Amino acid sequence: MADYPRLICASAQLENAATGVRFEVTIDDAQVPAFVIRFHNKVHAYLNRCAHIPVEMDWQPGDFFDISGLYLVCATHGALYLPDTGYCASGRCAGKGLTTVAVQERDGNIYLIEEIHHV
Repeated sequence: MADYPRLICASAQLENAATGVRFEVTIDDAQVPAFVIRFHNKVHAYLNRCAHIPVEMDWQPGDFFDISGLYLVCATHGALYLPDTGYCASGRCAGKGLTTVAVQERDGNIYLIEEIHHV
């Protein structure tokens, strides 16, 4: 079991509706990709897998936002997710959402604050 909280990155690495930071979480003894982004001055983190088919979502490492900066987009399917909730707004995943990862911003850093037990 890992120690929590676990440092992900410095707060300054995340700008609103810009490049996210990738990291990994442990689920059932496997390393699973995740990411953290900033939207409307708040940090949000999710597993890096589309709700339609579990493929990584970023176009290039850390590129999760669409060109408008209003949605997270799956590079494979074009599904659009609301950045602040992970809810699928459009695409084959309609009605589903991204899996939230618990993070906290404090003292100029962003931390993973608990493990995910299963998905």
